[in-house]
Amino acid sequence: MTSQANSPTSHSHLEYMRQALDLAQKSPPKPTNYRVGALLVDAKTNSILASGYTLECEGNTHAEQCCFIKLAEAHGIPEESLADILPEQTVLYTTVEPCFKRLSGNLPCVERILRLGKAINTVYVGVKEPEKFVGENTGRKQLEDAGIKVVLVGGMEKEILEVATAGHKTGDI
Repeated sequence: MTSQANSPTSHSHLEYMRQALDLAQKSPPKPTNYRVGALLVDAKTNSILASGYTLECEGNTHAEQCCFIKLAEAHGIPEESLADILPEQTVLYTTVEPCFKRLSGNLPCVERILRLGKAINTVYVGVKEPEKFVGENTGRKQLEDAGIKVVLVGGMEKEILEVATAGHKTGDI
């Protein structure tokens, strides 16, 4: 994982991460998941294509999954066809790195990203996934092996973890 987003647009990376964190706060606190916010962004035009947060859509949905569901519904296509309509420079911002394993049996977010091919070329994350539920997240390696950059946007880790773990027992990170 690239350690920091240090490009001239680092300020906009923090702005997008703040927006994603605002979304995460809409997610209901539960002891069994992280409250995460995500944005799909056209990096060429700096426009938000979709947003989502944990449990926003029906079922046990993750933030990234909600972005994909909402965008697919808006275009009247199945989620796995999103690669056909996503702009060339689409990036994903997510407060916590995408999951590689789902205990619920749902398709992991890493697999959702990978099945879109190179439609998403960079994933910006606020924090690495804590190892509480599924152990070490190997999804970042899977994304990088597929040619998708994973970049840590530093500076908000404490805030993100406070929001992500709301509803967990004290000391459970």
